[in-house]
Amino acid sequence: MNGLKLLKKYVIDSQIFVSLMGTLFAVFFMIEQSIIKTPTIILIFITYFSGYLYTKYQNTGKLFYKILIFNVICGIICSILINYNHNENRLIKWLIIVVIGLLYDSSFLKYFVRKIPLFKVFYVGLTWALINSWLILPEFNSKIFWISWLFITALVLPFDIRDMKSDNVVTFPRLIGVQNTKNLAYFLVFVSINLSSSYLEIPAAIAFFITGIFTFILIFFSENSNKDSYFSFWVEWCSGLPFVFLILFQKFYLYI
Repeated sequence: MNGLKLLKKYVIDSQIFVSLMGTLFAVFFMIEQSIIKTPTIILIFITYFSGYLYTKYQNTGKLFYKILIFNVICGIICSILINYNHNENRLIKWLIIVVIGLLYDSSFLKYFVRKIPLFKVFYVGLTWALINSWLILPEFNSKIFWISWLFITALVLPFDIRDMKSDNVVTFPRLIGVQNTKNLAYFLVFVSINLSSSYLEIPAAIAFFITGIFTFILIFFSENSNKDSYFSFWVEWCSGLPFVFLILFQKFYLYI
């Protein structure tokens, strides 16, 4: 097994990569808001990791039972982290987000969000946005919510392009075509960049703007014929870029 296959198996398919990108996206806003706390970062990563494992492997028979046990352990760890480092209000917010995640795609439910035509992309963005604007902050921040929701919704659309031939529900690429789906994604990224330039501190706004440029390029080249790694690595990578560029910018700025 070559290096790329190992990377896909142990980093991407394991859901570590998407969980890390989601965590870095949240840390980006934590830095911007000057509220960096290590227990909170661990809480976010475990929440993403546990949730994505549950969604991906829930129909895998015996393996899923092991995933469920892991989910329970993760839930206990998260509860302990919240109990010792936060308050009951944070626990309630975390539980609500966990329930929202379960409603997205759970086979034990007769109806779940993933079955609703066109709604999936907005719902994924909602979950990420609530983590960034509500869970990690003392009070709900509407500006961070809209920046996160618009940007993540835009990133989910290329995945619909990837899955347009296999999806069992109506998605944007199947309804309005690939090019119009890309145009919608461009628009959402454009609005999120404009909001970030108006409401975020200058270093964070610059980092988000540069991320937007990379995102535009990756959306442009999104095609159903692309390899899965194009989406599960490169497109997913965009959610971690604001953090990367912010750190680089801060180091450069401090150097000057």
